[in-house]
Amino acid sequence: METKLHLIGNAHLDPVWLWRWQEGYAEIKATFRSALDRLNEYPDFVFTCACAAYYKWVEENAPEMFAEMKQRIAEGRWVITGGWWIQPDCNLPSGESFARHSLYGQRYFMGKFGVMARVGYNVDSFGHHGMMPQLLKQGGMNAYVFMRPGAHEKTLPHDLFWWESEDGSRVMTFRLADSYGNWASNGMEDKLSSHRAMAVASGHAFMSFYGVGNHGGGPTIQNLELIHKLQERPDMDGIELSSPNRYFSEMKQMNPDIPVIKDEMQMHAIGCYSAHSESKAANRKVEHQMLTAEKMSSLANLMRGLPYPMEALNRAWENVMFNHFHDIMGGCSIKEAFDDVRDFYGEAFSIGAKAINAALQKISWSINTMKPGIKSLNKEKDWQLWEQDDLGSPLVVFNPLSWDVEASIVINKKLAGVTDAAGSPLLIQTVRASRTNTSDKWDTFIKGRIPAFGYQVFWGYRDKAFDIVQPTNAVRAEGGTLENSQLSIEIDPTTGYIRRVTDKRSGGREVLAGDGAVPIVLDETHSDTWGHGLTNYREELGQFGNAELKVLENGPLRATIRVTSYYGASVLRQDISLLHDSTDVHVKVRLDWREQHKMLKLAFPVHVEQPRAVFEIPYGFIERPTNGNEVPGQMWVNVSGNKPDATENMEPATFGLSLINDAKYGYDVQGNELRMTIVRSPIYADHFGERDEQVEFMDQGVQEFAYVLSPHSGTWQDSGVVRKAYELHNPLLQVWETYHEGDLPQISEGISITSDHVIAVAFKPAEDGNGWILRCQEAYGREVETELCLSALNRKWRSTFGRCEIKTFFIPCMLHESIEEVNFIEMKPMEE
Repeated sequence: METKLHLIGNAHLDPVWLWRWQEGYAEIKATFRSALDRLNEYPDFVFTCACAAYYKWVEENAPEMFAEMKQRIAEGRWVITGGWWIQPDCNLPSGESFARHSLYGQRYFMGKFGVMARVGYNVDSFGHHGMMPQLLKQGGMNAYVFMRPGAHEKTLPHDLFWWESEDGSRVMTFRLADSYGNWASNGMEDKLSSHRAMAVASGHAFMSFYGVGNHGGGPTIQNLELIHKLQERPDMDGIELSSPNRYFSEMKQMNPDIPVIKDEMQMHAIGCYSAHSESKAANRKVEHQMLTAEKMSSLANLMRGLPYPMEALNRAWENVMFNHFHDIMGGCSIKEAFDDVRDFYGEAFSIGAKAINAALQKISWSINTMKPGIKSLNKEKDWQLWEQDDLGSPLVVFNPLSWDVEASIVINKKLAGVTDAAGSPLLIQTVRASRTNTSDKWDTFIKGRIPAFGYQVFWGYRDKAFDIVQPTNAVRAEGGTLENSQLSIEIDPTTGYIRRVTDKRSGGREVLAGDGAVPIVLDETHSDTWGHGLTNYREELGQFGNAELKVLENGPLRATIRVTSYYGASVLRQDISLLHDSTDVHVKVRLDWREQHKMLKLAFPVHVEQPRAVFEIPYGFIERPTNGNEVPGQMWVNVSGNKPDATENMEPATFGLSLINDAKYGYDVQGNELRMTIVRSPIYADHFGERDEQVEFMDQGVQEFAYVLSPHSGTWQDSGVVRKAYELHNPLLQVWETYHEGDLPQISEGISITSDHVIAVAFKPAEDGNGWILRCQEAYGREVETELCLSALNRKWRSTFGRCEIKTFFIPCMLHESIEEVNFIEMKPMEE
């Protein structure tokens, strides 16, 4: 078999790292100009470059150079790879974010150049999650090139292999042997000789990347002159200027005997899972907000004709995708860069919030909320509410998720009574508000059920109370104990740790094998910002303690104990809550962190034997060894195993604990102990540099987040953890209304999916404007058939989902046209 060495001339460009984006912007233009110069100077030179964002910058700021690039792309000498908006971190963005990188990146390339990337290209990202093959295939790419983890971090049977994800998707994948470029010509000859020897040893062609990278630059004149000299040597036959497209095309034609690997490509830079808490929390929040903005805007367009804000939402997505760049999302850029990150997220948040507000109010204004006897609006009864004659004020509550949600609703007004749309009185609880306005510092807490993609009107009464039978075994708090009909929780009054969680559903089973929610402080002086060369963080320095406990709420719907504990100059406040009849423990955290070169983890030993740890990854999940290594995860992680006291001679029963959070991405599980990484405090962009008195440390000050503990019987698939995670991240939305006529009912459902395993993640107009897009995922790894119904489109259909399969449905506007399955780019999948 031919053993060519394909030389890939490229320019790895970090738009942000040790510099801000403005400098990256300038460097991209200069690098592209240099690449065009090389193309003019050397007729055999081929240039490869990814990242749609860079091309758009050049289009906007240097149109004459952009025209020259278009010509070279048409010739095939400038090769577009990596059909994503940027080279993102490949662990931390959500599954739907990866879909958007394909949607906006590939459609940009197709619209401007008439081509799409066929090779995925993330040569500098710090690890690659196990669902990447499906995401690449759905994004129109059938091959992938990466570099990290290197051979010293992960042993692979071969550098060229078929990579397979849980759903069965495969892409041909190549791991670079060492570097995506070179920073000087000396050493390049040795590198090429080494790579050629690897090709000969493997029996098939290899790729070798060259060109100055990171701060741009690309292939130099010296690079090309050296290559031409080497090509004349008989011992260097078979080296040629090429591209990843050509390499993979030839490899697939040759069909070498290479292994199939079903695994994630990890671990590198483990500190990046938790560096810079603010940007990570903002990313998690804005990813969900953007999807809510799209869903609600789509429903408002279909139900009321409100124009869909396509241009604004696309601009917001571009901001979010840019912040996914691996040196941003990984938290390893300079401090000044994160000021820009905050601005980009801020613009996206603002756009999303405006879209959501417009959509909700357009719908709510059309609901019939008129009451008998109302002749006109006035505010004689209350300065805030429009209530008249004890008729109540309408509060419209919306659910952006694709299943009915029964959840907490905090109404920003102290009320005497609340009913649902049918007029049935609801149990209420007065809770502390965030305001302190004379005596007006109380809100009203209720629980309500809201239909999927729908809403319900609740009626709030300022003075009118209702006789409601108080629940038996109502939730209560006393001292350090929280208890309802499902769980009992004991908190140690001295340490503040959760001493025990007793699950009453399973005969009083203990959920924890020891103290839980233990705040452990670890030493990370030996770590740079990235965590280079490390596999775990387990050097314990101490624990928060000297706790103070205070009962904040005492039922009947919610009971809360505030636990405040201390370490050094840092203060940790955890508000531990239990809802009536709930099987979950909700915790709101406020941390004032003042430590340097230290890490904080919360530890939860789960009372199981033979533990198994499963983590959410983008659009999927993965089981990992319980060896204490630091690993990335998304919204949830689960530790399950055999019940320690299972009856002999019987199949051991399974029990477990899910941990859900709304802001964190780093975890470790050692044995049966699950730890969530809360905060790190390395130096900004410290790659083992000189640590003097002028360095600045990350994450100093106050941050807030929430987590949920959800014990369950059976496997993690039986626990409902995926839906619970989405519910934590997508709280119900509300609009205070007044009395008015309308043609919409007081309760409405927008979608119905018969299978609990299938989640509709995205609903939006098709990019081509002739229909609608509904994207769903099978979330639990079980093949299932389901019926889907979208009432706003008057459409109903059935579909079968494979394990972890993502399906994108194109729903034409014309009812006589059939619903089709398309890929992330909203096109029919292309042939291999």
